[in-house]
Amino acid sequence: MANSPNYAFFEGKIVPFSEAKVSIATHALHYGTGAFGGIRGYWNEDQEELYVFRPVDHFTRLLRSARMLKMDLPYQPQQLVGILTELLRTENMRQDCYIRPYVYKATPTIGVRLHDLDDELAIFALPFGQYVDKEEGMHVTISSWRRVDDNTIPARGKIAGAYVNSALIISDAKAAGFDDGLVLNQDGHIAEASAANLFIVRDGVAITPPVTANILEGITRRSAIQLLQEEMGVKVVERNIDRTELYIADEAFSCGTAYQVSAITRVDYRAIGTGKMGPITGQLRNLYFDVVRGRISKYANWLTPIHRSVAQPAD
Repeated sequence: MANSPNYAFFEGKIVPFSEAKVSIATHALHYGTGAFGGIRGYWNEDQEELYVFRPVDHFTRLLRSARMLKMDLPYQPQQLVGILTELLRTENMRQDCYIRPYVYKATPTIGVRLHDLDDELAIFALPFGQYVDKEEGMHVTISSWRRVDDNTIPARGKIAGAYVNSALIISDAKAAGFDDGLVLNQDGHIAEASAANLFIVRDGVAITPPVTANILEGITRRSAIQLLQEEMGVKVVERNIDRTELYIADEAFSCGTAYQVSAITRVDYRAIGTGKMGPITGQLRNLYFDVVRGRISKYANWLTPIHRSVAQPAD
């Protein structure tokens, strides 16, 4: 891969990345029996510090996803923060980065099941910048695919096999000339983007689908709700969103670890609002980037500094 890591946490220890390998018969490779996380680290040049954003929350969700897959792993979230801190220090990571923890059924075997299999954890990190090319003005389409239902594959966790659904959505959208696809759930309401949560703004109110609408229980989503309400004074309502509400919304944005806060300015062949990033989205983006880079002390407990002599994990 581009910007290949030097090290990985693999089978209980930090090893050279080239040694972190699995068999082609690994169960998770064939059946999608794994779950992953996506965590960002942000470099603050003035402070010469790397801040990892809400790692305890990310690892808590990862372990909950593991429970859905009947995994028995000997870790608690704070332990995983310690492992990650050691890994990033070993990498001497001093730039923006993306961290990928992955839990998986590691037994090399054939047979569809979740039981009687070995469970493993791997983590690696690599330099990472902007994931979305047009964060300030995405042109999206309504996908013909539907979001996986909770009674099919749980969308609230980052279950590896479920991301075939996301891959179909984004690849078809890109092939049609769009930046991303928005997907409906089984009830016909807007769920989210291919791999990010969705907000719209109508008459000064931010609206986002509830966690019962077959969406990922997003940590950036949760952070955005808090920032909108507490710092910007914007009312947030969690409810179902009809497709046509997108066409009459004043603003829209998607958010997630990779997407950060990305404005959506066109859907299909209609402009959203003025067709440009709206004021609430713009203010939230600026606030979010100040928070994740450690510029707002009020939210220091969301960040884990890596290079201080004694790094204190976030609460």
